[in-house]
Amino acid sequence: MKKDSSTLDFPAWSHLLGPMGPRSFSSTLSKVRQATLAQIEERLAPWLPASLLEKHRPEQERERIFTTPRTFWCFLWQMLQGNTSCREVLLQLIALFKLQGGSAVDENTSGYCQARPRLPLPLLEEALEASAQAAGQRAPQGPLLQGRAIKAVDGSSNRLADTPENQKRFPQPTNQKAGCGFPVMRIVVLFCASSGAILAKAIDSLWKSELKLAATLLGYLRKGDILLADRHFGNFTILALLPLLAEGVDLIARVATGSRRVDFRKGQRLGKNDRLFVWKKRARTGRWLKNKLRVLLPDEITVRVLRVCVIEKGFRARTLTLMTTLLDAKLYPAHEIAAAYLRRWRLEMCLDDLKTTLGLEKLKCLTPDMAEKELLAGLIAHNLLRALMAEAARTHGVDLDRISFKGCLDCFRQFSAALCQARTRKGRLALWAQLLKTLAADQVPHRPGRREPRAVKRRCKYQKLTRPRALQKDRPLRQIRKTASKRRRALN
Repeated sequence: MKKDSSTLDFPAWSHLLGPMGPRSFSSTLSKVRQATLAQIEERLAPWLPASLLEKHRPEQERERIFTTPRTFWCFLWQMLQGNTSCREVLLQLIALFKLQGGSAVDENTSGYCQARPRLPLPLLEEALEASAQAAGQRAPQGPLLQGRAIKAVDGSSNRLADTPENQKRFPQPTNQKAGCGFPVMRIVVLFCASSGAILAKAIDSLWKSELKLAATLLGYLRKGDILLADRHFGNFTILALLPLLAEGVDLIARVATGSRRVDFRKGQRLGKNDRLFVWKKRARTGRWLKNKLRVLLPDEITVRVLRVCVIEKGFRARTLTLMTTLLDAKLYPAHEIAAAYLRRWRLEMCLDDLKTTLGLEKLKCLTPDMAEKELLAGLIAHNLLRALMAEAARTHGVDLDRISFKGCLDCFRQFSAALCQARTRKGRLALWAQLLKTLAADQVPHRPGRREPRAVKRRCKYQKLTRPRALQKDRPLRQIRKTASKRRRALN
């Protein structure tokens, strides 16, 4: 019988299994297929550079259970399980080593917890860039705006574990008492509009301006890109920085509320509610910039401002005032600019996928450095799932936006478990083809104009923490109900 060549595709395990000898080594590798963790490595590793892990591996790394490649894949598996606990990762390894007849694994999680900080930060950053590239290569390019690549920038925040180190680096909001809040990390990310993958991120404390963080990401843009942004970024400073930090990049954003008064009776007319204006630099422009960069900003910029009406069935028409540096109305019609901007609303759901589906709303690591690595591992897992969704959409010719991210994650988990039982390469390829077919068939219903208010229906049944936990006193449940009843009567 012909030998299955796929059993040799697990370099992360060779350092442990090599000393067992050639015969034992071959038989053990065939058993590794039965582990879900190994299936994740086998299926996702081809989307990352082959030399990535070895390049960042220490030259004199001693033989241990948690080598650099194995720790990387364990970390990624942890993110794909909804940012589960380190103990669950360890239990997966204990079961795997017992299955293959390897050495015993200590049941204490300290080994894995000490291995994760040893992962080099450049390794995770390069893996993020490679995973985004893999997703972008598989996603179809849109027909809008002359087929130019469209990127989007947006900001959010993550809660961190309440430790002194995290509080010092990412202080909690000032309206919360000491000991009653959580450290907050501000994050600004750059998306690929075609695939939904995250190209780059910038993090800092809550007191750092999103505009300043966004300016650090402009260097990741390429000539010919179009940047989408919300009204927070639609100002003179970002317009002026684009030619300085990202040559050949155009911007589409909403006009910032209260920043500029737009009078469509003035300016050069390009069409109905479509004008060219000259915006002049103000005295307070870009005060968050360094002086040597601020003096380089031009005194005036020609910008195109258009007012578009978004009409959705069942809803009132909504008017948006957009500004852009795409000045040619023939090459870039107003309706295409509006359609491209509305695409940004879909990309905001990518942040929801990160925080809700992958469990990154609250990072669990106890130090700032590890919190950043935890965030990067989650972003890599997100991008690899986006690549899987793009592969399914391309293979079966369906709309990528109709494929569910949560459905993709659930499907990948279950089929990874099924791949463990496949004995031959042909069987594994058949299962993988069925996985792509299932993803393409299980589409999200088309619901245009669906409103999703940022509100929580479920009420908290506990009282709020208003002082440090050691000083907090429990209130009797009867007293809480009595207070709530008095408030209701007062309102009525």
